[in-house]
Amino acid sequence: MKDVPLFPLGTVLFPGGLLPLRLFEQRYLEMGKACLRDGTPFGVCLIREGREVGAPATHEPIGCLARIVQWDMQQLGLLQIVAQGGERFRVAAERVREDGLILGDIELLPELPDAPIEERHGACVRLLERIAAEHGERLFAQPFRMDSSAWVGARLAEVLPLPAAMRQQLMALDDPLQRLDILQRLLAQSAAARGG
Repeated sequence: MKDVPLFPLGTVLFPGGLLPLRLFEQRYLEMGKACLRDGTPFGVCLIREGREVGAPATHEPIGCLARIVQWDMQQLGLLQIVAQGGERFRVAAERVREDGLILGDIELLPELPDAPIEERHGACVRLLERIAAEHGERLFAQPFRMDSSAWVGARLAEVLPLPAAMRQQLMALDDPLQRLDILQRLLAQSAAARGG
C-alpha cells in the first residue's frame, strides 16, 4: 500500500483494539477528514523519538492500520474519533509532506492462524474475563472472543500496565500463542512478587 498517512503516537494499537483520539493539529485534521471521506485507514506507529505534536517524530517500523469507527466534531478545529485496529504492517519507505504529515509505503505482515486458547493460558483468560465484566464495551469492541488466543493476547497487552516498548514487542509478534505465553509469564511473576 502506498502513501498511507502515518500517525506516530505514544501508544501501541493492536489489531481489533479501540483507540480514542482528539485530532487538532491541521495535518491530522486533514488526515481524519480524508480517511472519513474516502473510507481509508491510517497507520499508527509507536514513537521512538520525539513527541506527538510539533515536528514529525521518529517511529517504530512496525505499526497497525486504523479505521475510524466513530467520530464527532462538537467544536471547530477538534475532531474526536475512535479508531479500530486492523492489519499489522511494516513501513518500507516514507516521506514527510510540507505540512508535516508522514506518508508511508507499507507492507502488510502475515498473521499466523488464530489458535484456540490452551489450558496453560487459563490465568490470562480469567483476568480478561474480570476486566471485561467490569469495563466491557468501554474498553473492547464486540464480539468478545475469549476462545481466541489472538484476541485475548491483544486485549490483555492493551490493558496491562506494561511499558510501551514491551507492548510494541508483543504487537510485532506473528504468533498469538507466543504472545500469550509471554503474558502468562508476566502474570505469574507479578503474582509471585505480590505473594513474596
